[in-house]
Amino acid sequence: MLKQKLLLSLSPLLLLSASAIADKNWVGGVDHLGLTVSDLDASKAFFTDVLGFKTLGNDPAYPSYFLSNNKITITLWRVKNDAKRVEFNRAENVGLHHLALSVESIKKLSELHEHLKMQNNIIIEFAPENLGSGPTQHMMIREPSGNRIEFIARGN
Repeated sequence: MLKQKLLLSLSPLLLLSASAIADKNWVGGVDHLGLTVSDLDASKAFFTDVLGFKTLGNDPAYPSYFLSNNKITITLWRVKNDAKRVEFNRAENVGLHHLALSVESIKKLSELHEHLKMQNNIIIEFAPENLGSGPTQHMMIREPSGNRIEFIARGN
C-alpha cells in the first residue's frame, strides 16, 4: 500500500520530467555528413558512379562536392594540405569511426558486395556477415580516400 501511495505521489513528477526531456529534444535526424578526403575526384566517383549518388553542386574555391541519393546528403572536402595529412586510425583518433548506410535487403547487400568486388580503388574489410546473431547483415569497406563505410541490411 505504501508503494502504491508513493508511486501515485511521484507520477506527476515523472510525467513532468518526461515532458521536460521532450521539450529539450532540439534536433531531428542527420541533415548531411561531411567527409574529408584525400582524393576528391576518386571519392566523388565512388559515390556517384559506384553507389549512384547525384552531384548537387561543388565549390572549387574550397574544393568540395555535395552529393545526395535523396535519402542522405554527403559533402566531400579535399584535405587542405595533403603533405601533412594523417591517415585515420579508428582505434586511436577521435572522430568519425565509420559511416553506416542502409541497404534495403540482404539480397541487395549481397549484390552490392559483388558490385564492389569489381572496383579497383576500394578495400573490402569484410564481406556480408551476420551482425551479432542475425538476421541483420553488414559489410565494411574503405572508399578511395580511406573513409570506412558500413553497409547494413536489417533482416526480417
